[in-house]
Amino acid sequence: MSRIEQSGWGLKAAGTIGMVFGLLTISSGGTALFGGEAARAAVGNAVPFVLWFNFVAGFAYVLAGLGLLLNRSWAVWLSIAIAVATLLVLAAFGLHVAGGGLYEMRTVGAMLLRAAVWACIAIVSWRTMRRQSEALSPR
Repeated sequence: MSRIEQSGWGLKAAGTIGMVFGLLTISSGGTALFGGEAARAAVGNAVPFVLWFNFVAGFAYVLAGLGLLLNRSWAVWLSIAIAVATLLVLAAFGLHVAGGGLYEMRTVGAMLLRAAVWACIAIVSWRTMRRQSEALSPR
C-alpha cells in the first residue's frame, strides 16, 4: 500500500506539525552549528551528537511531514523511525548526563518535546494507516 486513501484531519495535522517542526529544527540547528561565534556561545554546553542528530533529523521531519500530507504510507514508517531514533538519542543523552557530561537543561526539554511530538505523529499516522487497512481487507 503506497497511498493512504482516507486520511482525515489527523494525518493532515500530523504532517503539518511535522513539517513546521522540521523547518524550525533545521533553522535552529543550522544556526547553532554554522552560525557565528555569538551563535555558538549562545548554545552553551550543547552536546554535539544531540545537536547534529537534531539538525539532520530536521530534514527527515520535513520529508515525513510532506509524505503524510500527501497520504504516503512510507511517511508513516518514517515517522515511526524518527520517533524510535529520537528515543534512542534521548537515552544516549541520558547516559551522557548520568556520566557527568556537560549539558544545557533546555536540551532535556527539547529532547522530551521532540520525543513526545514524534511519538504522537507516529501513533496518529499508524492508526490512520491501520484503519484504512482494516477497512480494505475482505471480511
